[in-house]
Formats: sequence, structure tokens, C-alpha cells
Amino acid sequence: MVDKRMIGKSKRLRVALAGAMLSAAFMAPVAHAQWGYQPIRHVLLISIDGMHALDFINCSQGIGTVNAGKPYCPNVAELGRTGVNYLDAVTSKPSDSFPGLMALMTGGSPRTVGAFYDVAYDRSLAPPTNTTGNGLAAGTCTPGVLTGTTTEYDEGIDLNQNLLNGGAPSGDGGILSIDPTKLIRDPSKGCAPVYPWNFVRTNTIFGVVHASGGYTAWSDKHPAYSAVSGPGNGGNLDDYYAPEINSIVVALPGVSTPAGMSCATIPDNTSGATAAWTDSFQNIQCYDTLKVNAIVNEINGKTHNGARPAPTPELFGMNFQAVSVGQKLIEKALSLTGGYEDAQGTPTASLLSEIQFADASIGEMVAALKNRGLLDSTLIVISAKHGQSPVDSSRYVGIGIPASGPVTTSPATILESLLPFSESPANPTGIGPTEDDVSLVWLSNSSQTSSAVAMLDATSPTTNNIAGIGQIFWGAGMTQLYNAPGLPPTVDPRTPDILVTPNVGVTYSGSGKKLAEHGGFAHDDTNVMMLFSNPTFRAKTVTTPVETMQIAPTILQALGLNPNALQAVQLEGTPVLPSALPAQP
Repeated sequence: MVDKRMIGKSKRLRVALAGAMLSAAFMAPVAHAQWGYQPIRHVLLISIDGMHALDFINCSQGIGTVNAGKPYCPNVAELGRTGVNYLDAVTSKPSDSFPGLMALMTGGSPRTVGAFYDVAYDRSLAPPTNTTGNGLAAGTCTPGVLTGTTTEYDEGIDLNQNLLNGGAPSGDGGILSIDPTKLIRDPSKGCAPVYPWNFVRTNTIFGVVHASGGYTAWSDKHPAYSAVSGPGNGGNLDDYYAPEINSIVVALPGVSTPAGMSCATIPDNTSGATAAWTDSFQNIQCYDTLKVNAIVNEINGKTHNGARPAPTPELFGMNFQAVSVGQKLIEKALSLTGGYEDAQGTPTASLLSEIQFADASIGEMVAALKNRGLLDSTLIVISAKHGQSPVDSSRYVGIGIPASGPVTTSPATILESLLPFSESPANPTGIGPTEDDVSLVWLSNSSQTSSAVAMLDATSPTTNNIAGIGQIFWGAGMTQLYNAPGLPPTVDPRTPDILVTPNVGVTYSGSGKKLAEHGGFAHDDTNVMMLFSNPTFRAKTVTTPVETMQIAPTILQALGLNPNALQAVQLEGTPVLPSALPAQP
């Protein structure tokens, strides 16, 4: 006879054991195959957008009259004492946020990943059902018919881009803030909306880690940047936080920056400062602190908002916007100017404050890791999606800036009669062309490329270069960088027909609110800080040229995963970074 009491006892024991195993799995990261440096159980990836290698040299060693010549980023400098520092690290080209971010996440370039800019063009896709918040016009989509459209993956696809949570019906947004009716559509898939994670062509480190059983988290500046999840249903991110950076500034009760500045009331209410978080040196620090607090919560075993218990992620991180704002903003209402004092990168007082803010914020993350006993098992990676140009702020030239300056127009304006209307500067309500300190040109008819280049050459003689043109890439010059442009299946619908890089310092903007920009190919655009740090590492400086897209396979190796699990790594042969990880004992 079976003793029912024993059945009950056995059942309770199985339940207790299952609960204990679940608890252990909840607290401990997943153990992986022996691919890399096994003491690492977590990777914290931080992008300080705009942070040049030169900025790290200066802030960690001290420069001139800044801070009495003493280092002014002590926390990051301390990480460098047990870190591998790469002096010649280069971002994606173009050096914009979207391709720069995808390089970090995929190990690939625009050639493979298909991300050229957050606002770009695709000859094989169709316009959205409804006009986006930034003016990409609604249009028709017929299954199987390739019409082409400007592509938009920024604040314009939010339900309400004026709100910090992107207009989500509840909570702080994330992917719930995306309005599917504002997404471009795919005629080859029944005109289905193309979500950000399916716009990218290859998988990401979050996809690989999540598939292996790891818990993942990321914080960024737009709901659209959930593209880091990679192809699928967006589920490779267990925790995604994306307060909209271009929303109207609001008070943040309970939020204070590391220096103690309260954000419970808006710090900077001067004229124009509250239209977006990037319009103020002070308000941007409140914005970035939201993401810093999310990281600290995740380190402490909670979701990003601290609402629920959660595993400390195996792979997580965020991007800082404060340094980028500090490099390029002119805040006229307060008579404050960012940027640099000279070509050796001496920061102005405004930029100095932003670098010190980012450093103090990273110090809070390191302190949280120490308090949880996780610092020794965490690899901290600090780099940037892009740089900022020019470092020598006196060299900045915009369209009509200075008023007597040589630059009076842009390549897209010269070629506007040859462009799709959604890309044309003549479109009064649209987003317009893809131009910063680079110009990406998609023509209505690619057969007109040589004629278009002749038009650019005619307006850029050495003595009267009205568009400040430095180099023009097209034809064979374009295929050196990317796949050949055109319609699928033989060529790439996303590759521009023409790409123009201007002379250093030239930006295709008439804004009087900036003195630098990014997106181009210049050294100041592309050379960024890159540091891999862990308390068990020996300090080393690497002068070998490397690329930010090498960070992705190196992170996987550090976590004991196969770097070749990344499709872009296989296709482009992206190597693991030299010297990033100590040899296996």
C-alpha cells in the first residue's frame, strides 16, 4: 500500500526543490561554454556619445588650466588603471547614432546591417499608413510593388513624441510607445509595418545572450532604438527603457544628479530650454540621470524602474547624451557655449560639467556593483556611438554661419530636382534630406548618378566651394564602402547613390544653436574612447587601429559565448579585439 503521507511529503519536497532552483536561477547568471574569459558573468556596456579618445586622455591625465591641471574624470580614470585602453578606435561610417549603435550591437557595418542613419531611404519599402510626428508623409503600399520611401527610426514614430514616455498608454513607454501606423511598410510582406528590430538585417548581442538563457536590459534615447533587440518580435530585451530625449522637458520628482542638482523642478526654464532635453546643459543631465538610475536599479536586482525584483542582467547598459550636448550646444539665453577652447581638446566650462557628470554617474554604477559584490565578475566597456566634429570649435562652419562664410548651400539642395520628394529640401512639411556633417543622397533614378556628381563638381571649385565639399563617393568609390546601390535582389536598396563628406568643420545646418555635429568620416567624427575594464585586468594601452564593431564579438567571448553566433561577424569577418581579455588560465 502506498503511504499517502509520503506522497504528500515527496510532493512538498519537489516543490521546495523547484523553488530553490528557481531562486538560484533568478540570482545567478547562466554558465556558458568555454569560449572566453570565464570570471566574467556580467557585461555593462556604456556609450558616452561624442567621447573622443582625446577626451579620455585629457580628463584622466589632466590638461592645462582645467581643474588646476588635475584629472577631472577620476572614476573613469580609476577604471583605466585596471583596463585596456584603445587609442585608435573608429566608429561606423557614417558616424551617426543609429549605425554607430548597431555597430556596437551587431559587429557589423551598414553594408551588412543596413542601418545608414535613423532617417535614411529604402528603395524597396513603402511609406507609413499615417504621417509621422516629424513629417514623413503617409502614402500607399501595394503588396509586391516597390515604391521606395524615406525611413524614419527616431522620435517621429512615437505615439506622442512630446511626452517623456513617448505617449504609451501606461508606464514609462519603451516599445509600447511605438505607433505602428507611423512605421514604414514592407510590400514583400503584405505591407506589414517594419518595426525597428526587424529593420536591422542581422542579429545582435542581445539576441545571442537572450537565446542562451541570459537576462538582458538596455536604456537609450528613443523607443525606436529597441532595434538593438534584433530581428524577431522584440523579445530579446527583457528590460528596455527609452525616455524620449526629444520630448518636452518636465519636472522629475525624486530625481537628483550625482552632483546633487534636483530635477524635482526643471533646472533650466530659460527661453528655448524646455523644447527638448538636448536644448539645455542642465536639463540634459536630469534626462541622463533617469537612465543612470535604471542601471543602478538593475545592478541592485530590480527592473529599471525599481518596481519589481529581477536578475542583475548578464548584458546591460545605456548611452549618455550629456557629453554630446556639451560639445555642440550654444545656449544663448544663458550666454553659455559648449565645445572646446582649442585643437588639443581643452573643454569649455560647459563641456567640462558634462564630462564630470558622466564620470560621477559611472562612479555610482561602480559603487553599486561593489556593494552587490559584482564588480569582480563584471566587465565594464565604455565607448561611444560616434564622435563630434570639429574639436577645434573655431573651425565650425554652417550654411550661412558665419554670415560672410563660404558655405551657402548643401549637396541635397543642389540636387533637389533629382531627389524623391520625401528626401527633397523643397518638401515644405517633410523630414528632408539626410545631412549633418555628411550628405547621403538617394536619387529618384540611379541612372542619373554621374550627372548628379557633375552638378556637385560644378558647384565645388577650389576657389568658390559653396557647399564646402571635401570628397564625393559614388560608383566604384561607393562599393568600396557598401554594397552597390539599386533595387533588390542583385543590389542594395538602402545604399545611397552618392555620399558627400565636407571639409572639416563644415555642417549642413543653418542653426545658430550648435558648433559641432557628427555623422561624417572625419577623425573627430569617428575616433572615440574605448576602454575594457575589470579589477582583475592589468592596465594596457593598445595603439593598433580597431573598430567599435569589434566590441560585439568581444563581449560574447567575455561571456563565454561564440563570437561567430553574430551573423554580421560571420559575413564581415569582424575579429575579437586584440588584448581585450586576458588569456585563459
